[in-house]
Amino acid sequence: MILTYKKHMKKRVFLFLLAVASATCLFGNSPKKHEMRAVWIATVAGIDWPSQKKDAELQKTEMLEMLDSLRAVGINAVVFQVRPTSDAFYQSDMEPWSHYLTGEQGRAPEPYYDPLKFVTEEAHKRCMEVHAWINPYRVTNGENTKMLNKGHIYYKRPELFLKYGGKIYFNPGLQEVRDYLTVVVSDIVRSYDIDAVHLDDYFYPYKVAGAEFPDDATFRSCSRGIFDKEEWRRDNVNLIVEQIHKAVKEAKPWVEFGISPFGVWRNNSDDLRGSDTRAGCTNYDELYADVLLWLERGWIDYVTPQLYWEIGKDVADYEELSNWWGAYSFGRNYYIGLYASGFEVNKTEPWKRPNELVRQMDFSSACEEVKGYFFYSAKPFLKNPQGLCDSLRKGSFRYPALVPLNEAIEGGPSISPENLHVKKGSDRFTDILRWDRVQETGGYEVAYYVIYAFKDGEAVDFDNPENIVRKTRVPVMNLTNLTEEGIYKFAVTAVNRFKHESAPSNFVEYEVR
Repeated sequence: MILTYKKHMKKRVFLFLLAVASATCLFGNSPKKHEMRAVWIATVAGIDWPSQKKDAELQKTEMLEMLDSLRAVGINAVVFQVRPTSDAFYQSDMEPWSHYLTGEQGRAPEPYYDPLKFVTEEAHKRCMEVHAWINPYRVTNGENTKMLNKGHIYYKRPELFLKYGGKIYFNPGLQEVRDYLTVVVSDIVRSYDIDAVHLDDYFYPYKVAGAEFPDDATFRSCSRGIFDKEEWRRDNVNLIVEQIHKAVKEAKPWVEFGISPFGVWRNNSDDLRGSDTRAGCTNYDELYADVLLWLERGWIDYVTPQLYWEIGKDVADYEELSNWWGAYSFGRNYYIGLYASGFEVNKTEPWKRPNELVRQMDFSSACEEVKGYFFYSAKPFLKNPQGLCDSLRKGSFRYPALVPLNEAIEGGPSISPENLHVKKGSDRFTDILRWDRVQETGGYEVAYYVIYAFKDGEAVDFDNPENIVRKTRVPVMNLTNLTEEGIYKFAVTAVNRFKHESAPSNFVEYEVR
């Protein structure tokens, strides 16, 4: 009776949480000043980039065009896949250059450049964050090892790897593997000016029918006193997630660690906390990813479940899952992974009529728990399927947005910009707005400045994104982009690497005639 009562109460509490989450979705969708607007740039098999593997200059040109296109839509972060198969889109002493970059694993780009450094610098110029996307365990997309560079760790330490489903993986049950992967991540964080480390849904591999993941011997020798193999597998993943989080924070406290899991944690038929879904695959039971534990323990700074199903889907309804993850985000930043590539892949009716993603955002954007979106992947933003880019520019993304503050990360604002003034030129078209550069260190460096303009007689409201004129990395703005006549009152703030916005500068007035 006691057990039944406890289960009943848990169910009632969860239904209450869902009711609260649902209630917040009944109100209007006001413009948000703080909203994550991120896009995954997939490099595995050249899904998004690069289109070819020999001309480094062309690769850079393509990346600049992609970043410009994303910025024009209102995107403020890119999730750049830098380690797709135990290889590197960056200079590494541990792992070889990716064959997806140059056509041969271990061969550097010609002429030489470092893609992660290049993307980070160029994205930051455009006031966009860079999240370094890493696949931890995957080594190959097939069992053919001929493509692996002879200096790859697979040849040096073959006992660290397992073959399953036609692919090669690091063995998640070995502490040496966890230590190695942690050093790989730490090296990236210390060597590059990234804003976050990002892992997706590939932990233990998705199950292959009729095949068992071959880790019996490891379980027998490295069980750590755990008698249930599935619990042991989950603990293996828990350990690596905790280790990576600690390593990231030790290297740079302002760098975030986020994960984008498969969209269903567990079905409620298997767990009272589970979602009202009937998914054939779940994080907890198939991928051994106990995402709720990581959120509750604070081992990840944000979560981005991949909610790639349409509204009303019978086995996995978008609205149900959007609310469910909000109820179980445990105060961590919660973003939703949306399937922009679904316009080409999915053939069901909701994806044929404009615009399923806009409908999903209209539903979720009114929910307080949802702090923004990640879109998979970048190529649709170059094609504008069903007018998606137009809808975003004219709708949800019509004003600039700051990347949300993460309350789980310590930090505070930088000093305010000073000496804001208008430097007069020979005529109005050469007038510029200037201020003194903010000098800070240790994560308090300025990520970008935010310029606000308030028309004469209008309320001074720094919370309204409509008043944001521009985000910029440099302490200057040309005033020729102001086309509407009148007297403007300007102020500038500084947003640092901890994502805190400073108090505003002094105000300065300027008249457009």
